[in-house]
Amino acid sequence: MARTHNFSAGPAALPTEVLAQASAEMLDYQGSGMSVMEMSHRSKTFVDIAAQAEQDLRDLFAISDDYHVLFLQGGATGQFAGIPMNLTRDDDTMDFIDTGAWSKKAIKEAGKYCKVNVAASSSDTNYDHIPASAEWQLSDNATLLHVCSNETIGGVQFKEFPKHKTLVADMSSDILSRPVNVDDFGLIYAGAQKNIGPAGLTVIIVRKDLCGSARGITPTFLDYAVQADAESMSNTPPTYAWYLAGLVFKWVKAHGGLAGMAEQNQAKADLLYNAIDASNFYTAPVAMQDRSVMNVPFTLADSALDADFLAQAEARGMFNLKGHRSVGGMRASIYNAVPMASVEALVTFMSEFENERG
Repeated sequence: MARTHNFSAGPAALPTEVLAQASAEMLDYQGSGMSVMEMSHRSKTFVDIAAQAEQDLRDLFAISDDYHVLFLQGGATGQFAGIPMNLTRDDDTMDFIDTGAWSKKAIKEAGKYCKVNVAASSSDTNYDHIPASAEWQLSDNATLLHVCSNETIGGVQFKEFPKHKTLVADMSSDILSRPVNVDDFGLIYAGAQKNIGPAGLTVIIVRKDLCGSARGITPTFLDYAVQADAESMSNTPPTYAWYLAGLVFKWVKAHGGLAGMAEQNQAKADLLYNAIDASNFYTAPVAMQDRSVMNVPFTLADSALDADFLAQAEARGMFNLKGHRSVGGMRASIYNAVPMASVEALVTFMSEFENERG
């Protein structure tokens, strides 16, 4: 069966090699006589799967023993509350750089548990850039600085990260896409459904000294210290998603690691952005220096043509190109698992559509 060109923002494309391996192991995982999704999370077989997945992730990012690596439920959205519950008190302040829809949601949720200072925001320009650091109004006593490394909806991405004693980053849509120095962060968190695996799993990399002081109101399954002590199994974890994440980690390692992913992703992004910039028909609304390598929003010269564009794209096997409902236009998400061939097909179609309708 032919595979489509899948530009979904999430849940997103998975590597075909990973899907093929999961398919081969679906009914009988390595002679166990059962599927991974059927086995106890306490079984030796699954404990080994979990441990290997963690080790492979540690290898990819060179994560030191100063950090816990947690595999939890709830999505990154759950951590909008989990982070202030674990890392702040009522009178503490969290600084935020507001760069898009996901930053905005994190700010709103954190405000329920601690003081919030929006140190900078690009909302007044429809989130088309990341505010220059010289404009940031950081608090003198902020406990944390929170950034969203890549805004999935708006398509802006931090190319370099600020220095802060406790930097927290939502990396849901660009984790595994490039090398990152984990030691520069207090906590990194990411929903899995972009670059890691299927929806339902959240990966948290948290410095150990930040754990152990969760508020009394913190649900046990959100308490980082509790989950670390239980090796992410204080409650039944999303076992199959964890297993698939482990397969993805091995796939990334086998394809050049994070440096290899960065090179491939930049090549895909360059091809698509160059096609947009060379056209009078398509426009990329994000400031060039802050353009995401993962999520590429673009608009047509006449929005009345959007429906026709999408219909013709789907007729050619290209799906999930419609922009987020809050933004409109188009968006091509070109995560690790989206092959160059898909981007080439999109660019060819865009040129032909422009010649026909432009």
